[in-house]
Amino acid sequence: MNSKIENKLNIQQQLILKHESFLNKVSDSLNGSFLIEKITQEYTNGYQKKEKLKHRNISWNASEGIKLKSKYSSNDIKNVKHLDFGAGTPPFLRGPYTTMYCNKKWTIRQYAGFSTAEESNKFYKKNLKAGQSGLSVAFDLPTHRGYDSNHPRVSGDVGKAGVAIDSVEDMERLFDGIDLAKTSVSMTMNGAILPIMAFFIVVAKRKKIALSKISGTIQNDILKEFMVRNTYIYPPKPSMRIVSDIFKYTSKNMPKFNSISVSGYHMLEAGASADLEIAYTLSDGLEYVRTGLQAGLKIDDFAPRLSFFWGVGMNFFTEIAKIRAARILWAEIMQNFHPENPKSMMLRSHCQTSGWSLIAQNPQNNITRTTIEAIAATIAGTQSLHTNALDEAMSLPTENSAKIARDTQLFLQEQTDICQTIDPFGGSYYLEILTQEILQKAKKHIKEIEKAGGMSKAIEKGIPKLKIEASAIKRQASIDNAKNLIIGLNCFQDNEYEDIEILDINNKLVQKTQIKKLNKIKKNRNEQLVNKYLNKLSKGCLSDKINLLSLAIEAAENKATLGEISMACEKVFGRYEANTIINSGIYAMEQNKNSQFIIAQKLTEKFKQKYGRRPRILTAKLGQDGHDRGVKIIATSFADIGFDVDIAPLFQTPKEIAKQAIENDVHIIGISSLAGGHKTLIPSLIQQLKVLGNSSIMIIAGGIIPKKDYQYLKNKGVRKIFGPGTIVVEAALDILNELI
Repeated sequence: MNSKIENKLNIQQQLILKHESFLNKVSDSLNGSFLIEKITQEYTNGYQKKEKLKHRNISWNASEGIKLKSKYSSNDIKNVKHLDFGAGTPPFLRGPYTTMYCNKKWTIRQYAGFSTAEESNKFYKKNLKAGQSGLSVAFDLPTHRGYDSNHPRVSGDVGKAGVAIDSVEDMERLFDGIDLAKTSVSMTMNGAILPIMAFFIVVAKRKKIALSKISGTIQNDILKEFMVRNTYIYPPKPSMRIVSDIFKYTSKNMPKFNSISVSGYHMLEAGASADLEIAYTLSDGLEYVRTGLQAGLKIDDFAPRLSFFWGVGMNFFTEIAKIRAARILWAEIMQNFHPENPKSMMLRSHCQTSGWSLIAQNPQNNITRTTIEAIAATIAGTQSLHTNALDEAMSLPTENSAKIARDTQLFLQEQTDICQTIDPFGGSYYLEILTQEILQKAKKHIKEIEKAGGMSKAIEKGIPKLKIEASAIKRQASIDNAKNLIIGLNCFQDNEYEDIEILDINNKLVQKTQIKKLNKIKKNRNEQLVNKYLNKLSKGCLSDKINLLSLAIEAAENKATLGEISMACEKVFGRYEANTIINSGIYAMEQNKNSQFIIAQKLTEKFKQKYGRRPRILTAKLGQDGHDRGVKIIATSFADIGFDVDIAPLFQTPKEIAKQAIENDVHIIGISSLAGGHKTLIPSLIQQLKVLGNSSIMIIAGGIIPKKDYQYLKNKGVRKIFGPGTIVVEAALDILNELI
């Protein structure tokens, strides 16, 4: 790296600390912290300032709707009720364990998986050798959605956003040479949880490892899939039945294994504010607790094995306060079930730094962002942590960027004193006020969910989804009008930065390899036995008294594939399809004084006068990519600008999108790609439009698309590409100017 770029990065790191982490909002933000005040007292050794500096107290509003001040004193916390709470005892404000990191440091658990099981296995072994203390498996989208790699709907997704797992044999390759009795394994899986858990258990049996010795976590948080992430398969009711069956099987056979990790991370990434994230995550947790009790389990049989998964963004003190508040709230919620074991009230956390906060411009600055977020997670008292790599705004991480991300945690553990003190910022007047305010806001949201009949009913009514989307739209609008500053994006912009290496997965080669493996498995198995156990599984879906995981294990032992096990259940339960709603008016409300927004509205009127109708856009996702934050923001903001907007259903093929676009007579198709399938799926869409006799529709693309792929897509017929960090109004103006 040349010295000119180095100097710019040094300056930008300071700007990130000042503007993005909100550290400039409150004067002496750690005033009152028990640790800081003790150290300060020792250093000053009785010295008293002769003259106090005057400070003008300025109030400001946080994105959670909380009114805050720029300075706090002991007078502000007189009515704070939680100050005397400690660590290791309910309500666990200062941490779930009495000694916290003084006795055991947090687990470095990097989320990873790509391409084939063999490639991911090599990556895991390198990470474990380099100091990583646990594994966290990322599966590809076809696996999440219950499809084998040879299914016609998954051609662009195999091996792209995670590892492709079609069979027990794939799972065996994934953990080859890894001792499952000694290595804690976390698996992010929800929709296709039955075959994945079945494969994992069968592999453990083949390795002759007692299930009672296996430690780790399965996410198993299906409710949040219906709100934000969308990797569901079955409708909510049968999905919750599967959650219950996982609880029952693991509580009986796998006492060291966490049967669920209730996730707020994906809500944060979808745009939820801190109060919404903890409120909806804890409401999900409450729904799962009731599900376990309805299944006949006692609260102390499964509640101690529940864990939670939080996202950690750039608002430094808010993120710390959020996790502290969540621990208090969960203890209060669980107290209502009268557990005898205090651990049933304990909220244990895994955290991941935000992927959404990373930007493609000056990607080296993302190391600073991730470090700030990692410090917040550890100060808040997480039990394990994943730190995102600097290149994840553009692609899967390379080996080098993944090492930097992992080493960030090793640096915090070994070269700072974070692990020497429990709740080091505890007592800070600002932090304690913020903890209380977030707690109270979250309580109101939880009451709203309970009034609706619980989270399952609230999801049916669309309450959490619409509120999270509204929060995301407000956040985007605040970035677009520079109320929220992002260094290198909407302020202090600089185009002089070095390109970085990008990991590129050969999707077609991975799919070809997986199909070859599938064909070999099917050729060397007893089809009669496979069909017998798949039929048994389908029949089991008709009775709540039969444990579906036990039946899935039998099918897996007889070489049934992931797609076959999922389809056996789908025959009975059906496949869920979500309704799509545009959350209009919010973006316009935030942008009404933005001159560019007003110009864009005038251009849509000009287009209407010229052509007799408004410009019409179809916004869509292709393949199995269900991350819809971007496509929803584009839909609602473009509608507010004056476009006629159609939103395609999720999980469409190129042929289905082409047909819908022609039927709706649109001028533009906007494709959002966040899972790496753009080089396969978008050219296929353009080809389908040609087959159907319409090549005049403007194709635009956006999302996580590496710059090196831009020319390839343009050569295939894509007119405009809008990468990470695009200002929405600027994109709209660019499109309108070309249309007119």
